[in-house]
Amino acid sequence: MPVPKQVLDDVALSPAEYEMILERLGREPNLVELGMIGSLWSEHCGYKHSKLLLKKFTTKSARILVGAGEENAGTVDIGDGLAITMKIESHNHPSAIEPYQGAATGVGGIVRDIFTMGARPIALLNSLRFGPLTSPRNRFLFGGVVSGISGYGNCLGIPDVGGEVMFAECYGENPLVNAMCVGILPRDGVMPSGAKRPGSVLMIVGSDTGRDGIHGASGLASRAFEEERELRSAVQVGNPFLEKCLIEACLELAVTGHIEAMQDLGAAGLTSAVSEMAAKGGTGYKIDVRKVPRREEGMTAYEVMLSESQERMLVAVKPGHEQAVRVIFDKWDLQATIIGEITDDRLARIFEGHEQVAQLPVQILSDPPLYRVHGKPPARLKGLQEMDLSKFEQPEDWNDVLLRLLASPNIASKESVFRQYDHQVIDNTVIAPGADAALLRIKGTSKGIALKVDGNGRYVFLDPYQGGAIAVAEACRNVVCVGTEPIAITDGLNFGNPEKPDVQWQLEQAITGMAAACEALNAPVISGNVSLYNESRGEAIYPTPMVGALGLTEHIDRRCTPGFKDAGDIVLLFGDTSQDISTLGASEYLELIHGQVAGRPRIDLDLEKRLQSLVLEAIREGKLKSAHDCSDGGLAVALAESCIAGKMGAALTLPSTGRSDAALFGEAQSRIIVSVDGPNLRWLEQKAKAANVPLTRLGFAGGRELAIGDAVRLPIDALSKAWRGGLAA
Repeated sequence: MPVPKQVLDDVALSPAEYEMILERLGREPNLVELGMIGSLWSEHCGYKHSKLLLKKFTTKSARILVGAGEENAGTVDIGDGLAITMKIESHNHPSAIEPYQGAATGVGGIVRDIFTMGARPIALLNSLRFGPLTSPRNRFLFGGVVSGISGYGNCLGIPDVGGEVMFAECYGENPLVNAMCVGILPRDGVMPSGAKRPGSVLMIVGSDTGRDGIHGASGLASRAFEEERELRSAVQVGNPFLEKCLIEACLELAVTGHIEAMQDLGAAGLTSAVSEMAAKGGTGYKIDVRKVPRREEGMTAYEVMLSESQERMLVAVKPGHEQAVRVIFDKWDLQATIIGEITDDRLARIFEGHEQVAQLPVQILSDPPLYRVHGKPPARLKGLQEMDLSKFEQPEDWNDVLLRLLASPNIASKESVFRQYDHQVIDNTVIAPGADAALLRIKGTSKGIALKVDGNGRYVFLDPYQGGAIAVAEACRNVVCVGTEPIAITDGLNFGNPEKPDVQWQLEQAITGMAAACEALNAPVISGNVSLYNESRGEAIYPTPMVGALGLTEHIDRRCTPGFKDAGDIVLLFGDTSQDISTLGASEYLELIHGQVAGRPRIDLDLEKRLQSLVLEAIREGKLKSAHDCSDGGLAVALAESCIAGKMGAALTLPSTGRSDAALFGEAQSRIIVSVDGPNLRWLEQKAKAANVPLTRLGFAGGRELAIGDAVRLPIDALSKAWRGGLAA
């Protein structure tokens, strides 16, 4: 009999996909089976519209121990017998419905991905997008998300060391909340998630199972919002104190040899966790849902299998080791219950007592259909890209423009956000939030790692290929600015409805551009997440890839920060000196001052690679006093930020070969502002010439004001007041 459309809608399956299920099964699925398939075939779990495109990414290097898609997170070798694992993941749709819990459980979920690997979480980052704060609802979402991140992360005792927050109209109905976690573990200590041994006992540990989060993967994260749909019940509720106990218990358990696999219960809950465990191990499983501890009466097998209640883990215990595992969980006051076992038949069998309520091949659950929609550019894009930017008159007061840019929410200090996060807990943070990247010491070694997350949706909207490449390049450039070599990235891809040709085109172009930058900069993708259907009432967000970069230094004492240090130091600009009006394309200046999102960004990846190599060498050799990436707001904003950070002014002159607005606020890529003392200038000039990297002498640091030719003259106090007060206003 035909299945009702409402049933298919609940599990986010199309009629064509249902026909595919009938063909592959040779029969009609029952409701439990349909729910399991729908959840794992959802966009959130199955990556139906992106998996083929993700193959474009560079995913190999000599350092990679666990590559993208192999486990819950990627892992790289950093030497000295140590490894770093990291991943970024979205919790966009839940955060739009219930901002505090949506953001909090986003943190909880990404942390579980890390300690499931056998790694101790050592850092959190986040990348957030909201609509303009002039709207009370946007302020509510903004405040709730930040509180949720801090409330959960601070309780776990994991430092939140960096992130970014940006605002645009397109995020008003669809805020983006991407959380990144980084962990450390022994090089040979990766805990697998695949269960290969039939007879291994399946044990669920942690929170009781409730009805929260049902259809979270299929219903909330795999389709566009409909205003009339009530989805609050699909948002999970977190308990960070329980998660802290899970962290300690699971890390203790991971080194005992008692278990062969571990998996967290995230999207699609128990269905996903146990099916992935079996699929990766080439095995099957059987589960009795009556044995799953519940906190609500009357739950059906369907609800138990699809619940996304938080703070739950699944472990495959080696036969005969059950009591030893219980001892560890009892020590941490955690409830652990045997609910089934791994089998050798490659079937997923679900029982409710003695009654079998579902039986499916594991392969059908782990092998969703993959789609490649024919994409085409948005109809209005060409007109925006080719807009004549010279028609915009230049303002008369450049001081006023600079202050307005510094106070704009996208550029202003985010201290009001990150001061809510504990970034010094566990005492590893050497460079705190607010610099180009966070820098953490690796205790017991001379090493350090830098962490940064970057992305500019406006760039990607106006040119997805170039914008995608820039997202990777800027994240890597930022970790270079603190003195580390980029060695890996994790990416969070946030886009609209992939069934629409223009969104599919944006997705494909952005991934292609990102892949080109990864290749050029030798920064392979080791993990990531794709969040699609970020749109409401037919209006999509900007295509917004968020790139988390990992940098490594062997000598953490050889580092740099953005602030000018000493009066008399020479201020230099490495990189592109173009003052062509095209550099105003996609700029913050063009939108803030002229109300236009137009033009297009550009990047030369060969120059970017040479620039990063040169600056990294200069920092390692101790030649630089400061280094700061030149990005949003252009050169004038970057110079002001270096003055504010160093509490020191500068007297500077810019080459006057083009329009003043382009010189001051154009956002040409591949640029880094540095300061040096006199004796090191000659060395830098020679190195820049040999590397074919443009080098421009701008002037000197010192005094209490920033002076840029005849255009800008402002006291440091005025710059600081505008910058620090922008987001707080």
